Amino acid sequence: MENQPIRSCKHVILTLATVHDAEFILSLRQNNALNRFVSHVSPSLYAQKKWLEEYKSRELTGDEFYFIIRGPDMKPLGTVRIYDFKNDSFCWGSWMVASDAPRKTAIESALSIYEFAFYSLGFNQCHFDVRNENIKVIKFHNMMGAQETLCTDLDTFFIYSKENYEKIKHKYRSLFE
Repeated sequence: MENQPIRSCKHVILTLATVHDAEFILSLRQNNALNRFVSHVSPSLYAQKKWLEEYKSRELTGDEFYFIIRGPDMKPLGTVRIYDFKNDSFCWGSWMVASDAPRKTAIESALSIYEFAFYSLGFNQCHFDVRNENIKVIKFHNMMGAQETLCTDLDTFFIYSKENYEKIKHKYRSLFE
């Protein structure tokens, strides 16, 4: 896949992460206001660059896509990743939006991921999990129509079908170009 920007919504552009994005990614991952529900990473910029270099091989094989969420001016606003492709289902995560990002960045980045995965990659379902303490994100996914499949002491697991996405997508038509 070429590093062509993906634009589904008015104010969000997804670009594939590169080693040049390491400092921005590390700033998000080390931000205590944002990193509570994602896996911890080394504070080393070198380690982040090394991880991104290794990720690029997974991108080349089509096994994973790690995006920088950008505004119309290409300012980096966050990250989001799709991975764990199983038959016609994908997982998404590593979703972090900078504290100073515009208000609609989160919803537009989620819609953009669904547009890309369902329509460009051809998936029919999404599977993912959210830490139970991350109540705001659980509410978001419930509002979008995701179905809870399992709840453990640590995580709530969801599936979200393309069909359910298509039922709710019209509510957000003003966010699309």
